[in-house]
Amino acid sequence: MLVDDSRVNLHLLELMLSKQRYAVRSFQQGAAALDWAAGNPSDLILLDVIMPVMDGFELCARIKADERLKDIPVIFISAMNDLKTKVKAFGAGAVDYITKPFEMEELHTRVRTHLQTRTMQVRLTRPNQELERLVEQKVREISDSQLATILPLAELAESRDDETGNHLERVQILCAVLAEHLSGTQAYRHLIDRTFITDIYHASPLHDIGKVGIPDRILLKPGRLDPDEFEIMKTHSVIGADTLEAVRLKYRGNAFIDMGISIARWHHERWDGRGYPDGLAGEKIPLSARIMAAADVYDALRTERCYQKALPHERALEIIREGRGTQFAPNIVDAVLALGERLREIFDNPSRYLRILFCR
Repeated sequence: MLVDDSRVNLHLLELMLSKQRYAVRSFQQGAAALDWAAGNPSDLILLDVIMPVMDGFELCARIKADERLKDIPVIFISAMNDLKTKVKAFGAGAVDYITKPFEMEELHTRVRTHLQTRTMQVRLTRPNQELERLVEQKVREISDSQLATILPLAELAESRDDETGNHLERVQILCAVLAEHLSGTQAYRHLIDRTFITDIYHASPLHDIGKVGIPDRILLKPGRLDPDEFEIMKTHSVIGADTLEAVRLKYRGNAFIDMGISIARWHHERWDGRGYPDGLAGEKIPLSARIMAAADVYDALRTERCYQKALPHERALEIIREGRGTQFAPNIVDAVLALGERLREIFDNPSRYLRILFCR
């Protein structure tokens, strides 16, 4: 469970922890977190210090005073680095204190260590819940195996065009940030949850996996493709989807694979129905593919290729705005425009994006 009054901090922590396959629940207010925790005890709590109404010290003390919650480890994460604050945090019952800004490896190591300690406690005192945990761990291991099997193909497809740089990494963050923004809107709040955001983050690199089947003479052609060549290029969406369909036969009902297929096959569809490969239009295009379409085009417009010069951020947004209601879903375009500066930051420095925002 994450508790921080900053929505930006929460979102970035969620991305970092979800990437490690943790299930995450977030709150911006201490009272809401306490109410939820009473019926849904977490394995670990990450807690900010300075928050309105109920600060981190009070929340931690109340957690430790609750018989149902007192054994849950609490880690404080704060920019406050003075000894008095740290002593007060440990006095309230915390097991650790992480100072912002921090390295992602540091966060992952400390979270993993305290979860392992918590796991041993649970194993000794709650055998039934331990069994459930082992089942969940096996499910995560299966998901990790799928990623280990599939993602190298996506990386291979990208590596054939070495001008794309960190395209897969940027698109992952772009899709997750767009989905998170849409989850707070009236139109999508019931369609996009934390699982959806996690799945689109992990599935988005599969969008062009089918390019492994496109000949180099077409994929790497420096000029504009002729009509016949373009028809061959368009088959990458079907090739990619068919490749993932073979994986789905082994892992039926897996939401990650299902989303990967939708993104690979339909991220070149258009809102007006003039896209490919199936000419889907409007809401018939899966939501994940609609989000991917905008993220992919933004990144492509900003990237220098053998056949085009990179466009500045403002011009890329202008082109996406011009495609509102024709190439792109109107709500997706609105999200892109609302997140304009954040998208610029992601493109300019994706590897440092999370750390930079945490230091603000």
